[in-house]
Amino acid sequence: MSQSASPLPDRGPTGRRTKGTLSSATAKRVERPAPLRQVVYDALAELIINRTLEPGQHLVEADLAEFLGVSRQPVREALQRLQSEGWVDLRPAQGAFVHMPTDEEADQLLSVRTVLEAHSARLAAGRADHKHVERLWELQKTGLEALAAEDTEGLVAANAALHAFITELSGNTVLAEMIGMVDRRVRWYYTPIARPRSHDAWQEHEELIKAIAAGDATAAERIMNQHTERTRLAFHERPKEG
Repeated sequence: MSQSASPLPDRGPTGRRTKGTLSSATAKRVERPAPLRQVVYDALAELIINRTLEPGQHLVEADLAEFLGVSRQPVREALQRLQSEGWVDLRPAQGAFVHMPTDEEADQLLSVRTVLEAHSARLAAGRADHKHVERLWELQKTGLEALAAEDTEGLVAANAALHAFITELSGNTVLAEMIGMVDRRVRWYYTPIARPRSHDAWQEHEELIKAIAAGDATAAERIMNQHTERTRLAFHERPKEG
């Protein structure tokens, strides 16, 4: 008598039937955690952005690996990627160093940011409703609290959150993607000027929110243009790093 086919291919590890379900269009895949190399990359990038790792600082793989609690391999991979993206300089026979941003690099990025965010503010003014405006005032309050506490990291985060929400309000996904591409580097440049610029910056935010609340697209665009341009100029006037 012929042997019947084994039922195992139709069953999963627990013995439950699985045939026909794994290929189903509605089946959900298990979400894997981010690879270690990505986690290490993100951690190092954030340490550079918030100036824990300062421009020009020598980056020792063993020290970074110990600090992050990982082996040297993902650190090495992260440094290579950071180098390709302009965050780190790899010097032959010397090692890795945090990139020292030049005024020209900052000028190019921040001038592009001015164009993008001014358009974003114009679009936001045409779409914001009462709840959106309430959220803008909440973000403004967070920034003023960080200002009162002289919290540089909090100021940078609050500034980024406010600008990001205005971008979201624009409703333009292409514009949001383009602004997202420069966001991390903008935060890097903004950190050393966050506190000296903060009083004027948050007054300008207040004017911007009022324009958006009034639905005045022309005024919102003008205020954002002036606001981001003043940030660009403030970066050039900062005490030089080195």
